[in-house]
Amino acid sequence: MLAPSTDAPQERAESIDAIQRELTAFARRARSQASQIHPGLTLVTYAILDLLRERGGCRGTDLASHFMLDKSTVSRQVTALERLGLVERSTDPEDQRGQIIRPSDAGSALLESVSEQRRLAFLERLGDWPDADLERFAAYLTLYNERSQPRA
Repeated sequence: MLAPSTDAPQERAESIDAIQRELTAFARRARSQASQIHPGLTLVTYAILDLLRERGGCRGTDLASHFMLDKSTVSRQVTALERLGLVERSTDPEDQRGQIIRPSDAGSALLESVSEQRRLAFLERLGDWPDADLERFAAYLTLYNERSQPRA
């Protein structure tokens, strides 16, 4: 049996630093790309719009909970999306006092276009990766994001 390397804690710290650096670079690119998608979008408004598409619509309180944001912050972001014509509100059938927010036809079309552009960009970046590496990368990202969710 091999003795543990004395460099292991240093190598682990360097790996954590590299992960932090690369995720920060990824987030910066995502923020930059949000405004390129639509001049009125920020990363937050894009993420909200995308979640609304994924869920088929939801209430503002659900958005606040998911993104761990204050309700007033979400309200401002949804209002901005509404002004851009990318979302619409309707009365919640389960609670007439509440509203369900959904992507508008324009919002859905925008997301569809962006989704295709992003898929092509990922294919370009990852096209020469072996299938096993892609599967591991996907599994690691899923695990990381699952552990990043708030715990009840």
